[in-house]
Amino acid sequence: MGEKLNKKDLAEIEKKLLQEKASLEKELAEIARKNPYNPDDYQAVFEEYGNDASDSIAEVTKFDLNLSLEQTLEKALRDVNKAVDSLKKGNYGICKYCKQPIDKARLLARPTSSACVSCKNKLKSL
Repeated sequence: MGEKLNKKDLAEIEKKLLQEKASLEKELAEIARKNPYNPDDYQAVFEEYGNDASDSIAEVTKFDLNLSLEQTLEKALRDVNKAVDSLKKGNYGICKYCKQPIDKARLLARPTSSACVSCKNKLKSL
């Protein structure tokens, strides 16, 4: 087991997470709009270029790309929000599987980690 987190580490991690959250929200705003019925959900925007066949193909292709990107960004934002929430609740850095502290180096490198390296490796081998 490695080093544990101190207050300075937690402040650094929170800063990284909030920066990542702002970046993800900005990227999402460029390709999607918030779902008015669920503020945690985004909906990819369908852009209209024109009425001919090539425009329709371009519209569908762009929408398909934006939809895939929206889903990826949305998942990343959910992970960031979960990490920020656990920081606020005071249970940040605890493995969701074995309930042991996650190594400081892992959390500093990947602040959204919710599993320790040992548990993550066990899951990969399944």
